[in-house]
Amino acid sequence: MFRLDGKVALVTGGSRGIGRACAAALAAQGATVIVNYVRGEDAARAAADAITQAGGKAEICGFDVADTKATEQALEGLVEKHGRIDILIANAGIAIDGLLLRVKDEDLDRIFSTNLRGTLTCARVLSKSMMRPSKTDPKRSGGRMIFMSSVIAEMGNVGQTAYAASKAALLGAAKSIAREYASRGITVNALGPGFIDTDMTQSMTPAMKEQIVKMIPLGRIGSAAEIAAACVFLASDEAGYITGQVLRVNGGMYV
Repeated sequence: MFRLDGKVALVTGGSRGIGRACAAALAAQGATVIVNYVRGEDAARAAADAITQAGGKAEICGFDVADTKATEQALEGLVEKHGRIDILIANAGIAIDGLLLRVKDEDLDRIFSTNLRGTLTCARVLSKSMMRPSKTDPKRSGGRMIFMSSVIAEMGNVGQTAYAASKAALLGAAKSIAREYASRGITVNALGPGFIDTDMTQSMTPAMKEQIVKMIPLGRIGSAAEIAAACVFLASDEAGYITGQVLRVNGGMYV
């Protein structure tokens, strides 16, 4: 169940945190995984090496999703190399926190160009690949797109107006693209992680973490592996009748 043998998956922002966990989980189910990174080549290579050492298949590919031309060129190269990309995990994202009165235009541009436009560029380019039959397997068409949103997209948070807006936009985008490509066998869903144990949360003070845990009915911060498990499910054949949905993995923080 949930096997991904023969599938090719691209994980943007896959060198660390949730992205790395998703890459490892997809590979464990048989997918060939492409780990995307921007600057952390060593981290990306370490993520890919860990996958291959565990018996999986992985490679790295560096490009910045905020750079539309570079992204298009990289994705076209990957499609040419592999024949098609079956699974897109649009995980690359940034957060620049600050009260709205202090948010600079350049910060807004950086957040939206990475979190929203970068995701849409990947979806636009790879949709062409997913609609076409595979060169090696003419019967294989369709695909899976999974957009990494956030619990903040739906509940908001002080000091994260721009981040919340960019992640909320992904929800509308996923629903619309799901309708556009459903007839081609492409499903598009979003994941809404809550507070997850990553580099970002590890930098918080114990007092800050305690306050967050009080907001979570399950009484704990989630793990990247739990997000990855949801990602594998949505990428699998078993989730073939699920599209345009938001799967919230947040411990009950927002319901």
